[in-house]
Amino acid sequence: MKIIFCKNCLYGSTHPLGITFDNNGICSGCTVHKEKYTLDWRSRFSKLSKVIAQYRSRKNNYDCIIPITGAQDSYFIVHTAKKLGLKPLLVCYNKYFNTDVGIKNLSNLRIKFNLDVLFQNVNPNTVKKITRETLSRFGNIYWPIIAGHTVFPVQISIKYKIPLIIWGAHQGIEQVGMNSHEDEVEMSRRYRKDHDLFGYEAEDLLMISNNLKEADIYQYLYPDDYTLKKNSTRGIYLGNYIPWDTKKQHELMIKIYNYKTINFIRTIDCYDYVDCFNYMNIHDLLKIYKHGYSKITDQLSREIRFGRIDRESALKVVKKFEKRKPKFTKLFCDWLDVDYKSLNFVTESFINLLFWKKINLDNFKFMGWSYLNKLQSKKKIIKKKFSYTVNTKLKNNLNYITFGKGFS
Repeated sequence: MKIIFCKNCLYGSTHPLGITFDNNGICSGCTVHKEKYTLDWRSRFSKLSKVIAQYRSRKNNYDCIIPITGAQDSYFIVHTAKKLGLKPLLVCYNKYFNTDVGIKNLSNLRIKFNLDVLFQNVNPNTVKKITRETLSRFGNIYWPIIAGHTVFPVQISIKYKIPLIIWGAHQGIEQVGMNSHEDEVEMSRRYRKDHDLFGYEAEDLLMISNNLKEADIYQYLYPDDYTLKKNSTRGIYLGNYIPWDTKKQHELMIKIYNYKTINFIRTIDCYDYVDCFNYMNIHDLLKIYKHGYSKITDQLSREIRFGRIDRESALKVVKKFEKRKPKFTKLFCDWLDVDYKSLNFVTESFINLLFWKKINLDNFKFMGWSYLNKLQSKKKIIKKKFSYTVNTKLKNNLNYITFGKGFS
């Protein structure tokens, strides 16, 4: 298969979310990104104000639900909601791979914004059973986390009759231009299943050949359409109304609220996923095994589009970081109760031979996106204005930080 690469960013035609290219070789993601400079964002923010106005509580109750974590864009979403005069109920699914930095960010967010937070703590033994299944079946250790993070807010919406859920940016729009910002697409069961959950609903995990029971997947079940319609549950993306720039937003949150950041071994972006030991490590390794590129390609394609780094320099940085050995593998093995050889055997079974050439039984040569995407000139790696702020480190006694059980 011949892979086509965008002439502006680093994305290729095998992107798992689907991508198209115009006659000039520019991908759909770059094309839609240009809307950030052409749309009337004041008008769009005004439209957002009108959208949320109809959901303001008349009984001094919560106006909306905001899913949060100890990383990513949680601070900025809550910051924006408060700016709009909303009283949100925050909800957080416990991923169990928590770093101390992520826990500090969660605690700090709760204190600085003075808001209520509901935590969902699924039985860890159940989470481990599901993780073993999703890892062995389709090479994903993050399925339970994404499933929990995307369904818990909807369940709470139904339970407490709070129809509006506010999300940050739409991944499909930000990465591959799946839609225009003007389409104002909203969170849906179908997008969640097809893209967030890789085509599997919770009930699809039940098989005669595994030990999962209905009780194990109960807390991951998405409410039925009748219940959603009756409650008027609606999930909107702020990225459709605000020119989303996660790097700039994080730096504002660092300045205003002291958001904590850490260095990663496989990327220069120290803002995203600081709450998780595994996302930029084992999870990222599986991504490059299966799709031929890692998270740093997503991050630097974004930075190319914002003009903070040129394409050639970005490709050099990707080549430098993406094949570094993941950290914290032993932590994951101990948590899942598997040995390293078993984990390695399972993860390597998902190596995609479209991007890896088998040399012998134990060795593969990488031939993925950054290998095929050749450098065209010699330039300095990073422009001077392109940098990240690191303001903390992980503690030496590394362990997953656990807290509570059930709802808290």
